[in-house]
Parts: sequence; C-alpha cells; structure tokens
Amino acid sequence: MNATSRKPVHLAVYDTLADWEPGFATAYLARGGYEIRTAGASAARPVTSIGALRVVPDLALDAVHPEDSSLLILPGADLWDTSDDLAPFARKAREFLAAGVPVAAICGATAGLAREGLLDDRDHTSAVSSYLAATGYGGGRRYVEADAVTDRGLVTAGPTEPVAFAREILRLLGVYEGEVLDAWYRLFHDSDAEAYAVLEKATAGR
Repeated sequence: MNATSRKPVHLAVYDTLADWEPGFATAYLARGGYEIRTAGASAARPVTSIGALRVVPDLALDAVHPEDSSLLILPGADLWDTSDDLAPFARKAREFLAAGVPVAAICGATAGLAREGLLDDRDHTSAVSSYLAATGYGGGRRYVEADAVTDRGLVTAGPTEPVAFAREILRLLGVYEGEVLDAWYRLFHDSDAEAYAVLEKATAGR
C-alpha cells in the first residue's frame, strides 16, 4: 500500500492524556507515511495533557468512522479512572473492532476497554493484573504478563512500555517487519547502538 492510499491513523485526545505514551508510535507512523489525525470529544474544545501540552483536536469523536481509518490509538489519562467522561472513546473502540479495524490502548485506556467488555475474550496486558481486576471485568484469565500484547486487532500495553506499544503498532500496520522491527525496538528500548546501523541501512531509501 502506498502512502497516498493509506487511511489516516486516529489518535484520541482528552484532558489529562499521558502525552508520552503514543509518541513513539505516532512519530514512526508519520515517518512511514500515515497521516495522524487527533480526535476529541469536541473539535471546538482544546484539551490539555498531563505534560501541559494544549491540543486542538482535528475532529470530533462522532466524526471518526472505522471505514475511514487504519487504526484508533487510545492513550492513558487520569480521566479513565476518575470519571466516565472517556466512556465514549471505549465505545468507539468497540465500533472499530466490530468493523475489523485495529485499536491500540495503553495504560488507563486498557481499564476503559475492560469496563467496556472488550478484554473479556482477548489476550491482553496492562500496568498490573490487579489494576484491571479492580474494574470487575471478566477477562482476568486472558491477562498476559508481557510488555505489550496483540490479539485479534487489539494492542494493549502498560504505562512503562511506550516503545513496546509502538513496536506492536508498527508491526500491525506493516511499517517495519522482521529484523528491521527488531532493530528499531532494540535501539529505542535497549539503547543498542549496533541496531542503529541495521535500521539506518533498511530505511535509507525511504
């Protein structure tokens, strides 16, 4: 698929979003030719991240449709655990998965998906198993102790694993594969200097 035929990736944005969590993914998706479009509860109201970044959404969540998207990314945010304000984003994730379009959730967003019932029948991970268990969800038997997990179009990761989260997304959308993806991960996760040469050689023609 060439860059011009790729559908955008939609990044959900909301107050208290953990701005560091999707950064590796969005940066390298953009470098790989994907347009990143931000989606908020309203396109008219800016949101403020935990890091005090002010983001004006490109479009409202209601205007985001699976058929127009390659992926929905849901970052963590304090609001996932302190209110029901972000429940519409979890419902949008259900819509995406039902349509066969992938979703990637990290940190608090995994709890939102657990409350929505989306983790009951998929392998998944999060910060710790007890964090999701506190939601009362029915998927505890499917919890995996791993840095990031992909199952049937759903990527999950805990708050300390933004690089592993990005690795799963880049694999899922075919941005990097095989030894190139492995080199990318080793460079950014392990600071493996030898991986840089592999990645530089593989991406020189891009």
